[in-house]
Amino acid sequence: MAFQAKRYKDTVTRSAVGEFPNALLGRAEKGVFIPTGRFTPDGEAEATRDGVVPIELIDDGQLVEPFQDKLIGIRPKMVYEVDHAFFDEFRRES
Repeated sequence: MAFQAKRYKDTVTRSAVGEFPNALLGRAEKGVFIPTGRFTPDGEAEATRDGVVPIELIDDGQLVEPFQDKLIGIRPKMVYEVDHAFFDEFRRES
């Protein structure tokens, strides 16, 4: 089994996923691809395409979820967001 972890700013496309199985030919029976972004539907389909080394996809949400569930290495933090609509009424009066 081989792993690939990459940093992406946006979504992970079909071509990005397709490069990984090609690199595994003759080296591994399965791959696990862990990027910081989310996979496009075409990217997900590429991972299970017939004739290529099977690739398991773990996107950023799936990677973080077990840590959140078990509070491993993280602490809950409450964040407040300003409700700008609430203050709109006061801005109009001035």
